[in-house]
Amino acid sequence: MKKTTSKNKPGVHYAIVGKDLAGHMLEVTLTVEQPAPEGQLLSLPAWIPGSYMIREFSRNIVRIRAESGGQAVPLTKVDKHSWQAAPVSGRLTVVYEVYAWDLSVRAAHMDQTHAFFNGTSVFLRVAGQEDAQHVVDIQRPADPAAKTWRVATALPELKARRYGFGTYAAANYDELIDHPVEMGDFALATFKAHGVPHDVVITGRVPGLDMARLCADLKAICETQIAFFEPKTRRAPMNRYVFMTMAVGDGYGGLEHRASTALICARADLPTAATPKGAEISEGYLKFLGLCSHEYFHTWNVKRIKPAAFAPYDLSTENYTPLLWLFEGGTSYYDDLMLVRAGIIGEPAYYKLLGKTVGGVLRGAGRLKQSVADSSFDAWGKYYRQDENAANAIVSYYTKGSLVCMALDLTIRAKTAGKKSLDDVMQALWQRYGRDFYEGAARGAGVTPAEVEALCDEVAGARLKSFFDKYVRGTEDLPLAKLLAPFGVKYSDDRKSAKPSLDANLGRDGADAKLAAVHEGGAAHAAGLSAGDLLVAIDGLRVTPGNLDTLLSRYKVGAAVEVHAFRRDELHTFRVTLQGDRVPTVTLALEAAGKKTLPLRPGAAR
Repeated sequence: MKKTTSKNKPGVHYAIVGKDLAGHMLEVTLTVEQPAPEGQLLSLPAWIPGSYMIREFSRNIVRIRAESGGQAVPLTKVDKHSWQAAPVSGRLTVVYEVYAWDLSVRAAHMDQTHAFFNGTSVFLRVAGQEDAQHVVDIQRPADPAAKTWRVATALPELKARRYGFGTYAAANYDELIDHPVEMGDFALATFKAHGVPHDVVITGRVPGLDMARLCADLKAICETQIAFFEPKTRRAPMNRYVFMTMAVGDGYGGLEHRASTALICARADLPTAATPKGAEISEGYLKFLGLCSHEYFHTWNVKRIKPAAFAPYDLSTENYTPLLWLFEGGTSYYDDLMLVRAGIIGEPAYYKLLGKTVGGVLRGAGRLKQSVADSSFDAWGKYYRQDENAANAIVSYYTKGSLVCMALDLTIRAKTAGKKSLDDVMQALWQRYGRDFYEGAARGAGVTPAEVEALCDEVAGARLKSFFDKYVRGTEDLPLAKLLAPFGVKYSDDRKSAKPSLDANLGRDGADAKLAAVHEGGAAHAAGLSAGDLLVAIDGLRVTPGNLDTLLSRYKVGAAVEVHAFRRDELHTFRVTLQGDRVPTVTLALEAAGKKTLPLRPGAAR
């Protein structure tokens, strides 16, 4: 049977326009030149790759209709995200409206200042024609507010000019939905990383933005990562890349794509020209660069090196894999490490970041109940649907996964006397499983859990089954102090045990001292307090979010206090015995000179 390709298919055509900016309504016109003779099936993805939760994007389709030859065509709803068009003899046209008011990196958002959308939120899939060429006409909204707008996307231009409205083309549906689009009056700059142009797009007001510094720092990060995966050729897996960032008052997040990333950040985190030269990098800017590094590393690790369960994606339902500890956790391990290798931060700053990660993981009792493999598999129902008991019940495949990868790195280095490392594993994964996902290439095979473990064995020159049983499939705490010591890194836990604590977290919003989470085994838990309880008074003195620590500091560890709290609308009294602060305060630091040190920089392991 002859394989269907985009060359022998007539193609699928879309036109998308901001119909009502104030009403946040996008209008999409889909044209299918040769619909299926039995009636064309159309569907919208239920989730977006990189965010492992069923999002039900179809709920934002407000109206939909179809026609052919000027006559209305009946559409039958098949399920929550699919429609079946009645059979027609010619071209099928489907017109639908999409509500775009989700200010995140996952869906679509539009108003009088800008428009942003992911293809998974707006482009119906034409069943049976996924491998045909998909052409999109991105049209300028008629609203005068959009008169000076430009277009930012990594979608290849067809007849449109770079940054302009017009037609863009994708080789297939998978490529179409992997290129988000930003429209508006954005700040724009371009730099080249090993010859590949990278656009930096900033939407939102950022007075005094230091775009030159941002580009210089991103260039260093990108070139470091390209050289990491292709040390000989310095060849990037895309012809062009776009960092598109929405700057807001308070926000943080990112989502990876094959040749771009969608980011959201606090505008205060971006660098400004007012910052004195040579000044220490701010915590906010470092956080943003870490985010950029994370999403860029995904260009290889998950966008091209994929779990077998994602090759290909089934966007109509959950896709389960126990490997997110490697694809998200591994990326989290390398994101800050790449900042060191790129010269953005020094080793002391890196160890400070690493210490915070270790402390955060040790804070939750969930790490002793759920393995990172199970956390990966259960992402759909647990990690992305966290409640007030999450810290006691689950572990993050991001943070714990990053520590597992660090421990795996140290283990391989120890077993090979520093001749091999996790770097070699990642590069082998790229060579064997990632290259099939070069831009324009066919779908690759993806890697299985067994293949990952076998590759680690191969690089280490020893069986690592015990490691995987204990720390990947098991819930044992990682022996980080023992693993780090041979490399001259001292591990310390300096928690202030003399500080009295309820061992509970307050909510961040509002003026009330409402418990957001109660940690298992802590003072609040032992006394019967629960998440959602509203603290009113301690020994007759009013509690507020701002004075809780001050009130508790008047007591010694072991003191008994009377706590009044509302549970729903009923007032309760609790007798609480204050415990010492159980929050881990982990610090990592290089020991005296002369000892063998952990090789953080490229080439240091050899």
